[in-house]
Amino acid sequence: MEQGNRSGAGLLGGGNNARESADLSQDYVYESKGRLTDYGYEVEIRIPFKSLRFQSVGEQTWGLNVVRRVQHSNYEDTWAPAQRAHASFLAQSGTLRGLNDLRRGLVLDITPELTDRVDGLPDAGGKWAYDAGRPQLGATVRWGITNNLTLNGTANPDFSQVEADAGQFQFDPRRAVFFAERRPFFIDGIEQFATPNGLVYTRRIVQPAGAAKIAGKVGSTNVAFLTAMDAANTSRTGDDRPLYNILRLSRDLGAQSRLAMTYTDKVDGAASNRVLSVDGRAVRNRIYSGSFQLAGSRTVVGGDATMAPLFEGRLARDGRAVGVRTMFRGIDPEFNTESGFISRTGEVQLNIAPRYTWFGERGDRVESLTSSLMGDGLWNYDNFMRRGDARDKKFHINTDATLRGGWTVGASLLLETFGYDPEFYGRRFRIEAPRAGGGFDTLAFTGTPRLPNRDWVFRVGTPRFSFVQASAAVIRGIDENFYEWASADIWYVSATVNVRASERLRVDGTYQMQEFVRRTDGSLAGIVRIPRIKAEYQVARPFFVRLIGEYYSESVDALRDDSRTGLPLLQRNASGVYVRTVPVKTTRVRADALLAYTPSPGTVVYVGYGAAMTEPEPFSFRAVRRTSDAFFVKASYLFRL
Repeated sequence: MEQGNRSGAGLLGGGNNARESADLSQDYVYESKGRLTDYGYEVEIRIPFKSLRFQSVGEQTWGLNVVRRVQHSNYEDTWAPAQRAHASFLAQSGTLRGLNDLRRGLVLDITPELTDRVDGLPDAGGKWAYDAGRPQLGATVRWGITNNLTLNGTANPDFSQVEADAGQFQFDPRRAVFFAERRPFFIDGIEQFATPNGLVYTRRIVQPAGAAKIAGKVGSTNVAFLTAMDAANTSRTGDDRPLYNILRLSRDLGAQSRLAMTYTDKVDGAASNRVLSVDGRAVRNRIYSGSFQLAGSRTVVGGDATMAPLFEGRLARDGRAVGVRTMFRGIDPEFNTESGFISRTGEVQLNIAPRYTWFGERGDRVESLTSSLMGDGLWNYDNFMRRGDARDKKFHINTDATLRGGWTVGASLLLETFGYDPEFYGRRFRIEAPRAGGGFDTLAFTGTPRLPNRDWVFRVGTPRFSFVQASAAVIRGIDENFYEWASADIWYVSATVNVRASERLRVDGTYQMQEFVRRTDGSLAGIVRIPRIKAEYQVARPFFVRLIGEYYSESVDALRDDSRTGLPLLQRNASGVYVRTVPVKTTRVRADALLAYTPSPGTVVYVGYGAAMTEPEPFSFRAVRRTSDAFFVKASYLFRL
């Protein structure tokens, strides 16, 4: 038996498994049906050969594993034994032998789609005006070139998302926020493009006029290629159509090792960005693994070319009781990937995290107890090359337990120091200092050299009861107030509740809160709150209704140099002018409704409505004002030949 991640486990350093993750999502067309019996339940799944890829040989040997999660206890049982002391889950699959004369037949799926959208905005007088536009016709084609090589193409696709991204905290404003890909065309076969450090991020392609990709396996080599021409309004000039090309080749070396190459380019008129990467992974004695990546980028803007490197190395021991992982990564400040996602460049990171897990017997009050440590150093890239000190230093002590019945609890102590980051704050802020004879001077904001942190983290997760499952995490302590670069007393709360009110109704709710209170006088520097609720009702097998509501609220006080002089801060605006900050309240309310009809896989009809709202006082609900809305209809039909 292999126990997977429990609800709440792994948050903020609580988990520490070095095993390479596997993509277990079912992004193919299949049919399933289940029934209750006197001895439990049965589920039958029908997966057409047209949905699978396999080698073109007479006799097949397939790897197969079946995972069953017991909802009320969170246990996972596998058909083939899966041990914790192993660097790979997929390598422990069982085998199906003696499969002969398998043929996919003609794999040709054609999915035309029709979309129409009406957007509404108020004019200066408050009267609403709607722009209907014209209905858009597009199509997607999927062709099986061979049993293991598939070509997908799309023309004039509607890449609007049926469900909007959930709001996220920007814990560290120096880093970009990541949103996962959700569009079906890109999700299909996305695991073939997976590369370390996010060098492939298909959400960079916003609204292509057309795109094509080919993915599959030729012998022991995985092949994935994507090309797309994006809309002109996404270019630097507003007139050119950016062209993306992404190539990923991965060669299997034995059962668990590989060597891979990635090439991406984006050509935007006279400007271009190209990235070449080589990466590999090796496994020894099942529990020891190592990986590396070397990459370089070349960016041309205005006739000037810039080249920069990226490097990474990882070593891990993934034993059942004792494990350790280490990572060393550096990204040059000039490294640029316009086809990928890197939250921030110009840093070097060194990380080591050992862990020990004690296992009791199934049914014991404490079934497992994991203790882990994490030491992390983060350098400014140029400072590291000069052998300077680390900017940010972290030491985390984590303990997580799995209790009888599927409960999980955990606690962490985070001891950290963060160094002043002149690249981020130096140009963003100035200090307003009064002159002796009247008036004000504008002084550079140098910031406190180092801020010490000490945080306590508590986690809890329930098993899946008959109708509800919940998890929560709370952080309380002294942490950096990124608004002003000063120490603050912080609260962080994250809670999730999943309710299965009936066989047809499912309600999921989340709440996130982050608060910074100044230690100097107890005043509130800033607070962010994001409650979100999603309800789905399955009217009948092919028809469901979904309602989503999300409230984003952020209140930020007028900023000051709280860690040093207490003087007001001036912030650089979009025009490059430094102005005194004032208290700001930001409120965004989003409501979405969707009616979906899916008579068969691949054939859908969506009718939806979305509205954006705001109000002057957060959570007062007295003066909610609608700022925009939209109606949309989308229909597609799968022709499978």
